[in-house]
Amino acid sequence: MSFSVSVKEELCSISPDSAALSKAECYGLLLFGRAFQGEKIALLTENERTVRRYQRLVQEVTGVPVAVEAEKGHPSSRFLHAEVETAQDRERVLGCFGHASGRVSLRINRAVLEEEGCAGAFLRGAFLSCGALADPEKEYHLELYVPFYNLACDLQLLLAECALSAKMIPRKGGYVLYLKESEAIEDFLTLTGAVQSAFSIMNIKIYKDLRNHANRRLNCDSANIDKTVAAAAEQIADIKLIEARRGLSSLPQELAQLARLRLENPELSLRELGELLAQPISRSGVNHRLKRLHAIALELREKADKR
Repeated sequence: MSFSVSVKEELCSISPDSAALSKAECYGLLLFGRAFQGEKIALLTENERTVRRYQRLVQEVTGVPVAVEAEKGHPSSRFLHAEVETAQDRERVLGCFGHASGRVSLRINRAVLEEEGCAGAFLRGAFLSCGALADPEKEYHLELYVPFYNLACDLQLLLAECALSAKMIPRKGGYVLYLKESEAIEDFLTLTGAVQSAFSIMNIKIYKDLRNHANRRLNCDSANIDKTVAAAAEQIADIKLIEARRGLSSLPQELAQLARLRLENPELSLRELGELLAQPISRSGVNHRLKRLHAIALELREKADKR
């Protein structure tokens, strides 16, 4: 089951607390369905629970029956088609929400959303009809597809009044409103009643943040190891050159001791090398002695080049 489907399943499990909330959700389902006009009132969806909720709410709110069947001639038999079949019933449904059958431009009738909580219920219906949500493991993206410009603008304004700043772009002859911030998506889901889905996104985000932090630490540790190995290789090359040309016994005791320790322990850090000395010294002390060894090796190389 996709994350978008699981959200719709959660939304369909909600029981509206009042007739006003039922009406607001029903209005969202109808207005953003496949059609909402005198010639046709219908919904097309793959989600059986959504189509059954559409059927039940329209019956409860308007008293009008809704026929449901598999979409005829659709390339995917999974699609279900719900429709108010007669012109008289369509007129009754439209009138229940303050719409007239002859109206050309669809707009949101705010009178239906006046009571507290109705905006969230209306947006729940809208999402069930025309919404989709990406898998938050991959990206944060919630969208609502609206076929008409004025209706899309009305929906964008309603979202803004709910502190949700949705962007709008044209797509396939209609308009898409979308949210891409995880916090905004969580707020939308909470507003519409999908609280568990909102918590799921929060948990996924926390896990992703921890995983990214761990990866950054791992990359940092790996880079530090690479630097240590590269530095140790240079130090060992210096020491072996001194050993071959002059012998380590020619070095002052503190340098000879450190040189032998480095040859025996190429993987150790400077701090660890310092702790192994007969008289332990700090990292900076080890670094200073290694610089002295490097200077000796550099002098030997320069002499060899002059020959």
